[in-house]
Amino acid sequence: MIDADTLGHHCDALLSASDFDDYCPNGLQVAGERHIRHLVSGVTASQALIDAAIAADADALLVHHGFFWKGEDPRLVGMKGRRISALMRAGISLLAYHLPLDAHPELGNNRRLAEVLRIGAARPVGEGTLIWVGELQEPLPGAAFAEHVGKRLERAPLHVAALERPVRSIAWCTGGAQGYIETAASLGADVYISGEVSEQTVHQARELGIDYIAAGHHATERYGVQALGTSLAETFGISHRFIDIHNPA
Repeated sequence: MIDADTLGHHCDALLSASDFDDYCPNGLQVAGERHIRHLVSGVTASQALIDAAIAADADALLVHHGFFWKGEDPRLVGMKGRRISALMRAGISLLAYHLPLDAHPELGNNRRLAEVLRIGAARPVGEGTLIWVGELQEPLPGAAFAEHVGKRLERAPLHVAALERPVRSIAWCTGGAQGYIETAASLGADVYISGEVSEQTVHQARELGIDYIAAGHHATERYGVQALGTSLAETFGISHRFIDIHNPA
C-alpha cells in the first residue's frame, strides 16, 4: 500500500519527468482519496478506461495520455468534466506520463516496441530527438517486415514501399511522430516506423527512398505503460493490471 503523492514522486524521478518540455503536465493529475493497493494501467484516460478501472476496483489509474493538454479548454465541463468527476467520485488517482514514457531507456514506449518487434541493437539516436534505431537479425523484403509488424502488434499497418531491396536498418518513434521521417532517412534507415501517418508522409517516403510503416498510435504505445505498471507493482508490492481499450487509430 502506498499513497498517491509518494507513487507520483517515485515515477517523476524514475522517468526524469522534469527534464521534458511537454504538451501536458506529467505526474499526478488527479489525487484520489484511496491508498493504492491496486493499480490499473492503460494508454488513454478515456471514459471507457475509467469505467473499466472503477469496475476493477482500482485505487489508481496510470496512463500515457492523460488530461490538461496545451491549447485545450481548461474548464472541467463536458467530456473532460465527466471523466474527472467519475475518477473523483470513485476516489481513484490518475497519473499520466507522456514524453517521459516515450523516452525512458528501459521502460519507455520506444524501447518496448523494439522488444515486441524483435529489433536488435536498439538505441536512441541522441539528445533532442525521440527517434530510436536498430537492426533486424536478417534482412527482409519490406512487405514481409510490414507483415511481421502487423502480426506482432495484432493490427494491419499502412506500408509505403520505397525500396526494391530487402530492409535491415530500422528507425522508429511511437505515436504521432511521422514528422521525423526526414531525420530517419538522414540516418540511413531502410524503414521508418511511427504510429500515425499524414498525407505528406507518403510523398516524403517515396522521394526520400525510405520504406514507411504507420503501425497505429495506440498500437505502438501500449507497452511502456505496462512496463512502468509492472515496475511499480514490483517496487511497492501492489497489484497491477493493464486494460487495453481497443482503438484502431
